[in-house]
Amino acid sequence: MVVFEALKGPPVAEQAVEIVERKGLGHPDVITDRVVEAVSVALSREYLRRFGTVLHHNIDKGLLVAGRAQKAFGGGRLLRPMELVVGDRATFQAERERVPVREIVVETARQWFLRNLRFVEPERHLKVRVALAPGAAQLVDIFRRGGPPGANDTSCAAAHWPPTDTEQAVLALEQFLNSRAFKARLPETGEDVKVMGLRQGRRLHLVVAMPLLDRFIRSEAQYFALKEMVLQDIVRHFVPRFRDRFEALEVELNALDARGRGLEGIYLSVLGTSAEDADSGQVGRAGRAGGLITPMRPMSLEAPSGKNPVSHVGKLYNVLAQRLARQLYEKVGGMKETQVFILSRIGAPLGRPLMVSVKVMLQRGASLRQIQRRAQPLLEQALQGLPSLGKALATGRLKLFT
Repeated sequence: MVVFEALKGPPVAEQAVEIVERKGLGHPDVITDRVVEAVSVALSREYLRRFGTVLHHNIDKGLLVAGRAQKAFGGGRLLRPMELVVGDRATFQAERERVPVREIVVETARQWFLRNLRFVEPERHLKVRVALAPGAAQLVDIFRRGGPPGANDTSCAAAHWPPTDTEQAVLALEQFLNSRAFKARLPETGEDVKVMGLRQGRRLHLVVAMPLLDRFIRSEAQYFALKEMVLQDIVRHFVPRFRDRFEALEVELNALDARGRGLEGIYLSVLGTSAEDADSGQVGRAGRAGGLITPMRPMSLEAPSGKNPVSHVGKLYNVLAQRLARQLYEKVGGMKETQVFILSRIGAPLGRPLMVSVKVMLQRGASLRQIQRRAQPLLEQALQGLPSLGKALATGRLKLFT
């Protein structure tokens, strides 16, 4: 069933207040999300290589337990390594052939840290604990049945389009701070970036948290001098991209800092991530498939990371809803804002959800009936394309994260 509905009131971009958050590459929650998703892709590829199909797995329960670090001017050290716990379910054996699940998990996790966090040495700084077990019989059986796969859960996905200027600015600032060009200019900065955006009217205030690496910092004075260089770099290279969209754009960095308190009053890191000692990470806390935390938008509570790409609607429907919201807005037209909700029923074919709800904020002169007529073929085509979408996610050709 597909239901179209017109939304009333101003779109989010025109409301008085908007709040948007982005957690960056080195944030413990982001690390956990991205590692379990990398494990799902690695397992899917191995299942495809061995058996020609993706077997049952859900690697969507993960915890990154913070280690213990001793920071010091000129360089500290890790006293206790971080521990990554990867859990839930996987297929360890099929057709009398053993699948090296544990080995794949450990190697995939280590390789992710090597590729993404410059100062983490996985052999020294990370322990990986594999807490996976074989799947429940009914869920495993979904993969053995003939015909189109059925939904493995009753769940609701949600998405919206277009992104507001605030959402774009928050996302772009984190990507800027973790870009190769920025790290080449200022290698003293860590990857654990968090950006909180507050828009009031047309004024945008961005609060950034980003550690500086203690190996490069010899004194408190040098820390604050480098912090000023970072702010100047943001003003020079980032702010001009968004200056015309807001009446005012202010960026604040490491707001907890306090001069005169030495190591206690500044944000330093040994490895570039607070998972070294200050903060643990958990799957699902880093945002949804769109890459942002948007409390003023409809959001699904599903965490798509690590879920299997064949039958888990918590992944497939959330990616699909995001694609559909964008396609409807861009190809159908007549909308200020589009929201898409997709509800599954466990066991039903993926291409036949229990409900697709499309809520649109109409532009002046637009007709809901016309939008519905033009949108119907796009909806049908998208639902028919779910197997291809799943294959692209399974092989890593389609990335879950922005």
